[in-house]
Amino acid sequence: MIIGTGVDIIEVNRIARAIERWGEHFVSYVYCPEEIAYAGSHKNPAPYYAGRFAAKEAIFKAVSDRPHLGWKDILILNDKNGKPYCKINLPDFHHQILISISHTHNYAVANAIIQTQ
Repeated sequence: MIIGTGVDIIEVNRIARAIERWGEHFVSYVYCPEEIAYAGSHKNPAPYYAGRFAAKEAIFKAVSDRPHLGWKDILILNDKNGKPYCKINLPDFHHQILISISHTHNYAVANAIIQTQ
């Protein structure tokens, strides 16, 4: 059963400017080490950071109990085929989250669906 949905779009340059301005402080505040490694493995990491940012925002919108969910409680990974998936690092979170991420040179967009397992 679906219990929440969320969508977010962000300008890639907005994330690139945040990284330029605040550097490692911004990156380590929002992203988990695995996400940082994934984005850093690409020639231009900004679209990958932006996609994960949009995915986390979409999840925040879909989860009804947001005050207990922080940036690094959400881990966005890719399976062996490149499909993104989400892990929530909270012991009392027992729902499944389906996500989709897409980006162009200028924008990143993501949607999230929260459903019972």
